[in-house]
Amino acid sequence: MSASVFLLLILGLAGLSSITAIRIKGNDTSGFFKDQRIIGGQAAEEGFAPYQISLQGISGAHSCGGAIIAEKFVLTAAHCVVNANIQWLVVVTGTNQYNRPGGRYFLEAIHIHCNYDNPSMHNDIAMLQLIEPIVWNERTQPIPLPVGPMQPGDEVILTGWGSTVLWGITPIDLQVVYLQYVPHKECLELLSNDPDCDVGHICTFSRQGEGACHGDSGGPLISNGYLVGLVNWGYPCATGVPDAHAGVLYYLDWIRKVMSGNSKCTGFGSYQA
Repeated sequence: MSASVFLLLILGLAGLSSITAIRIKGNDTSGFFKDQRIIGGQAAEEGFAPYQISLQGISGAHSCGGAIIAEKFVLTAAHCVVNANIQWLVVVTGTNQYNRPGGRYFLEAIHIHCNYDNPSMHNDIAMLQLIEPIVWNERTQPIPLPVGPMQPGDEVILTGWGSTVLWGITPIDLQVVYLQYVPHKECLELLSNDPDCDVGHICTFSRQGEGACHGDSGGPLISNGYLVGLVNWGYPCATGVPDAHAGVLYYLDWIRKVMSGNSKCTGFGSYQA
Protein backbone atom coordinates (compact mmCIF):
# COMPACT_ATOMS: atom_id res chain seq x y z
CA MET A 1 0.00 0.00 0.00
CA SER A 2 1.41 3.40 -1.00
CA ALA A 3 1.83 6.17 1.55
CA SER A 4 -0.83 8.29 -0.18
CA VAL A 5 -3.41 5.48 -0.17
CA PHE A 6 -2.65 4.73 3.48
CA LEU A 7 -3.12 8.40 4.40
CA LEU A 8 -6.45 8.53 2.55
CA LEU A 9 -7.64 5.46 4.45
CA ILE A 10 -6.63 6.95 7.80
CA LEU A 11 -8.37 10.24 7.02
CA GLY A 12 -11.50 8.43 5.94
CA LEU A 13 -11.59 6.42 9.14
CA ALA A 14 -10.91 9.54 11.16
CA GLY A 15 -14.05 11.11 9.78
CA LEU A 16 -15.96 8.15 11.17
CA SER A 17 -14.05 7.93 14.44
CA SER A 18 -17.07 8.75 16.55
CA ILE A 19 -19.64 6.94 14.42
CA THR A 20 -20.77 3.76 16.06
CA ALA A 21 -23.35 1.26 15.01
CA ILE A 22 -23.36 -0.20 18.51
CA ARG A 23 -24.84 1.54 21.53
CA ILE A 24 -24.17 -0.10 24.87
CA LYS A 25 -26.71 0.41 27.61
CA GLY A 26 -24.98 1.77 30.71
CA ASN A 27 -24.63 -0.58 33.69
CA ASP A 28 -26.42 -3.35 31.88
CA THR A 29 -25.54 -6.67 33.44
CA SER A 30 -27.87 -8.75 31.29
CA GLY A 31 -25.25 -9.35 28.63
CA PHE A 32 -27.30 -7.53 25.97
CA PHE A 33 -26.12 -4.53 23.98
CA LYS A 34 -28.26 -1.74 22.63
CA ASP A 35 -27.65 -2.23 18.93
CA GLN A 36 -28.70 -0.58 15.66
CA ARG A 37 -29.22 -3.19 13.38
CA ILE A 38 -31.41 -5.91 8.80
CA ILE A 39 -31.97 -9.47 9.87
CA GLY A 40 -34.34 -11.79 8.04
CA GLY A 41 -34.79 -9.51 5.04
CA GLN A 42 -33.89 -9.81 1.38
CA ALA A 43 -32.07 -7.83 -1.28
CA ALA A 44 -34.18 -4.90 -2.44
CA GLU A 45 -35.06 -4.44 -6.09
CA GLU A 46 -33.10 -1.78 -7.96
CA GLY A 47 -34.48 1.65 -7.20
CA PHE A 48 -36.70 0.31 -4.41
CA ALA A 49 -35.89 3.05 -1.86
CA PRO A 50 -34.78 6.20 -3.74
CA TYR A 51 -34.78 8.16 -0.46
CA GLN A 52 -32.15 5.88 1.12
CA ILE A 53 -28.61 7.18 1.65
CA SER A 54 -25.37 5.63 2.85
CA LEU A 55 -23.30 7.76 5.22
CA GLN A 56 -19.64 7.07 4.53
CA GLY A 57 -16.12 8.24 5.14
CA ILE A 58 -14.08 9.28 2.14
CA SER A 59 -12.58 5.79 2.12
CA GLY A 60 -16.02 4.53 1.00
CA ALA A 61 -16.80 2.52 4.13
CA HIS A 62 -20.51 2.43 4.97
CA SER A 63 -21.36 3.36 8.55
CA CYS A 64 -25.01 4.44 8.82
CA GLY A 65 -28.18 4.95 6.85
CA GLY A 66 -30.39 7.98 6.45
CA ALA A 67 -33.32 9.43 4.53
CA ILE A 68 -33.49 12.27 2.00
CA ILE A 69 -36.25 14.74 2.95
CA ALA A 70 -35.27 17.73 0.77
CA GLU A 71 -32.67 18.67 -1.83
CA LYS A 72 -30.16 19.75 0.85
CA PHE A 73 -31.36 17.85 3.93
CA VAL A 74 -30.97 14.26 5.13
CA LEU A 75 -32.19 12.77 8.43
CA THR A 76 -30.17 10.20 10.36
CA ALA A 77 -29.46 9.14 13.94
CA ALA A 78 -27.48 11.54 16.12
CA HIS A 79 -25.16 8.80 17.38
CA CYS A 80 -24.03 8.33 13.77
CA VAL A 81 -22.51 11.82 13.59
CA VAL A 82 -21.87 13.16 17.10
CA ASN A 83 -18.26 14.43 17.25
CA ALA A 84 -17.63 13.21 13.69
CA ASN A 85 -15.21 15.10 11.44
CA ILE A 86 -17.63 16.78 9.05
CA GLN A 87 -14.99 17.34 6.37
CA TRP A 88 -14.51 13.60 5.87
CA LEU A 89 -18.14 12.53 5.68
CA VAL A 90 -19.94 11.77 2.43
CA VAL A 91 -23.64 11.17 1.73
CA VAL A 92 -24.06 8.59 -1.05
CA THR A 93 -27.37 8.55 -2.95
CA GLY A 94 -29.14 6.79 -5.82
CA THR A 95 -27.86 3.26 -5.41
CA ASN A 96 -28.70 -0.19 -4.06
CA GLN A 97 -24.98 -0.93 -3.74
CA TYR A 98 -23.27 1.52 -1.42
CA ASN A 99 -19.90 1.05 -3.15
CA ARG A 100 -21.42 2.16 -6.49
CA PRO A 101 -22.81 5.61 -5.71
CA GLY A 102 -25.24 7.41 -7.95
CA GLY A 103 -24.30 10.68 -6.25
CA ARG A 104 -21.83 11.85 -3.61
CA TYR A 105 -22.47 14.93 -1.46
CA PHE A 106 -20.34 16.61 1.20
CA LEU A 107 -21.77 18.27 4.30
CA GLU A 108 -22.15 21.94 5.05
CA ALA A 109 -23.48 21.41 8.58
CA ILE A 110 -24.57 18.75 11.06
CA HIS A 111 -27.55 19.58 13.27
CA ILE A 112 -27.85 17.32 16.33
CA HIS A 113 -30.90 17.48 18.55
CA CYS A 114 -30.17 19.69 21.55
CA ASN A 115 -31.20 17.01 24.03
CA TYR A 116 -29.48 14.08 22.37
CA ASP A 117 -28.69 11.42 24.98
CA ASN A 118 -30.29 13.55 27.70
CA PRO A 119 -31.38 11.21 29.16
CA SER A 120 -29.39 8.38 27.64
CA MET A 121 -30.74 6.86 24.39
CA HIS A 122 -33.29 9.68 23.94
CA ASN A 123 -33.60 12.29 21.13
CA ASP A 124 -31.30 10.30 18.87
CA ILE A 125 -31.90 12.29 15.68
CA ALA A 126 -29.76 14.56 13.50
CA MET A 127 -30.08 16.55 10.29
CA LEU A 128 -27.33 16.59 7.67
CA GLN A 129 -27.24 19.79 5.60
CA LEU A 130 -25.49 19.36 2.25
CA ILE A 131 -23.27 21.83 0.42
CA GLU A 132 -24.79 21.11 -2.98
CA PRO A 133 -28.44 20.25 -3.71
CA ILE A 134 -29.22 16.64 -4.51
CA VAL A 135 -29.89 15.95 -8.18
CA TRP A 136 -33.24 14.20 -8.56
CA ASN A 137 -33.72 11.22 -10.85
CA GLU A 138 -35.69 7.97 -10.81
CA ARG A 139 -33.33 6.47 -8.21
CA THR A 140 -32.96 9.57 -6.05
CA GLN A 141 -36.07 11.13 -4.51
CA PRO A 142 -37.12 12.63 -1.17
CA ILE A 143 -39.53 10.85 1.17
CA PRO A 144 -42.45 12.85 2.65
CA LEU A 145 -42.57 13.56 6.38
CA PRO A 146 -45.51 12.07 8.32
CA VAL A 147 -48.80 13.94 8.61
CA GLY A 148 -50.45 11.93 11.40
CA PRO A 149 -49.97 9.21 14.01
CA MET A 150 -49.52 5.56 13.14
CA GLN A 151 -52.13 2.90 13.84
CA PRO A 152 -51.64 -0.52 15.49
CA GLY A 153 -50.56 -3.10 12.93
CA ASP A 154 -49.41 -0.58 10.31
CA GLU A 155 -46.79 -2.10 8.01
CA VAL A 156 -43.35 -0.56 8.28
CA ILE A 157 -40.66 -0.98 5.61
CA LEU A 158 -37.06 -0.96 6.82
CA THR A 159 -34.15 -0.70 4.39
CA GLY A 160 -30.43 -0.62 5.02
CA TRP A 161 -26.98 -2.08 4.59
CA GLY A 162 -26.77 -3.35 8.15
CA SER A 163 -25.34 -6.76 8.92
CA THR A 164 -27.52 -9.79 8.18
CA VAL A 165 -26.10 -11.57 11.27
CA LEU A 166 -24.87 -10.25 14.62
CA TRP A 167 -21.28 -8.96 14.26
CA GLY A 168 -21.34 -9.87 10.57
CA ILE A 169 -19.98 -7.82 7.69
CA THR A 170 -22.00 -5.18 5.85
CA PRO A 171 -23.77 -6.56 2.74
CA ILE A 172 -23.13 -4.76 -0.54
CA ASP A 173 -26.77 -4.99 -1.67
CA LEU A 174 -29.45 -2.93 0.07
CA GLN A 175 -31.67 -5.12 2.24
CA VAL A 176 -35.39 -4.72 2.93
CA VAL A 177 -37.61 -6.23 5.60
CA TYR A 178 -41.32 -5.73 6.32
CA LEU A 179 -42.22 -5.14 9.96
CA GLN A 180 -45.23 -3.97 11.98
CA TYR A 181 -45.72 -0.90 14.13
CA VAL A 182 -46.10 -1.66 17.85
CA PRO A 183 -47.95 0.96 19.95
CA HIS A 184 -45.91 2.53 22.73
CA LYS A 185 -47.69 0.94 25.70
CA GLU A 186 -47.46 -2.54 24.20
CA CYS A 187 -43.82 -1.95 23.26
CA LEU A 188 -42.93 -0.96 26.83
CA GLU A 189 -44.53 -4.13 28.14
CA LEU A 190 -42.54 -6.25 25.68
CA LEU A 191 -39.36 -4.40 26.67
CA SER A 192 -40.02 -4.86 30.41
CA ASN A 193 -40.68 -1.11 30.83
CA ASP A 194 -37.21 -0.19 29.62
CA PRO A 195 -36.82 3.56 30.38
CA ASP A 196 -34.70 4.01 27.25
CA CYS A 197 -37.90 3.74 25.19
CA ASP A 198 -39.77 7.03 25.57
CA VAL A 199 -42.61 8.75 23.72
CA GLY A 200 -40.13 10.04 21.14
CA HIS A 201 -39.57 6.46 19.95
CA ILE A 202 -41.69 4.24 17.75
CA CYS A 203 -41.35 0.47 17.94
CA THR A 204 -41.40 -2.20 15.26
CA PHE A 205 -41.62 -5.97 15.41
CA SER A 206 -42.77 -8.88 13.27
CA ARG A 207 -41.26 -12.05 14.65
CA GLN A 208 -38.01 -13.38 16.06
CA GLY A 209 -35.34 -13.43 13.36
CA GLU A 210 -36.48 -10.23 11.63
CA GLY A 211 -35.30 -6.73 12.45
CA ALA A 212 -32.46 -4.24 12.23
CA CYS A 213 -28.75 -4.83 12.94
CA HIS A 214 -25.47 -2.88 13.18
CA GLY A 215 -24.98 -0.68 10.13
CA ASP A 216 -28.69 0.11 9.88
CA SER A 217 -28.45 3.00 12.37
CA GLY A 218 -30.14 6.18 11.17
CA GLY A 219 -31.83 4.28 8.37
CA PRO A 220 -35.39 5.00 7.24
CA LEU A 221 -38.58 3.30 8.32
CA ILE A 222 -41.46 3.95 5.90
CA SER A 223 -45.18 3.42 6.45
CA ASN A 224 -47.98 4.32 4.04
CA GLY A 225 -45.49 6.28 1.93
CA TYR A 226 -44.18 8.47 4.78
CA LEU A 227 -40.93 8.55 6.76
CA VAL A 228 -42.05 7.48 10.23
CA GLY A 229 -38.81 6.48 11.93
CA LEU A 230 -35.01 6.36 12.02
CA VAL A 231 -33.22 3.31 13.40
CA ASN A 232 -32.02 3.94 16.97
CA TRP A 233 -31.57 0.88 19.19
CA GLY A 234 -32.65 -2.64 20.02
CA TYR A 235 -31.36 -5.89 21.51
CA PRO A 236 -29.01 -7.50 18.98
CA CYS A 237 -30.08 -8.75 16.65
CA ALA A 238 -33.75 -9.63 15.97
CA THR A 239 -33.96 -11.52 19.28
CA GLY A 240 -37.74 -11.56 19.54
CA VAL A 241 -38.50 -8.16 21.09
CA PRO A 242 -39.29 -4.81 19.41
CA ASP A 243 -36.65 -2.41 18.09
CA ALA A 244 -36.95 1.28 19.09
CA HIS A 245 -36.56 4.10 16.57
CA ALA A 246 -36.73 7.88 16.60
CA GLY A 247 -40.35 8.76 15.79
CA VAL A 248 -40.23 11.38 13.04
CA LEU A 249 -43.71 12.76 13.81
CA TYR A 250 -42.58 13.57 17.37
CA TYR A 251 -39.68 15.65 16.01
CA LEU A 252 -41.52 17.50 13.22
CA ASP A 253 -41.26 20.89 14.93
CA TRP A 254 -37.51 20.48 15.46
CA ILE A 255 -37.03 19.34 11.85
CA ARG A 256 -38.93 22.34 10.46
CA LYS A 257 -37.00 24.78 12.64
CA VAL A 258 -33.65 23.40 11.49
CA MET A 259 -34.68 23.53 7.84
CA SER A 260 -35.79 27.14 8.26
CA GLY A 261 -32.41 28.10 9.68
CA ASN A 262 -33.39 28.23 13.35
CA SER A 263 -30.85 25.84 14.87
CA LYS A 264 -30.05 27.73 18.09
CA CYS A 265 -29.93 25.49 21.13
CA THR A 266 -27.93 24.56 24.19
CA GLY A 267 -25.82 21.49 24.71
CA PHE A 268 -25.40 19.50 21.52
CA GLY A 269 -26.29 21.62 18.53
CA SER A 270 -25.23 22.51 15.04
CA TYR A 271 -21.74 22.74 13.68
CA GLN A 272 -20.42 23.54 10.24
CA ALA A 273 -17.50 22.61 8.04
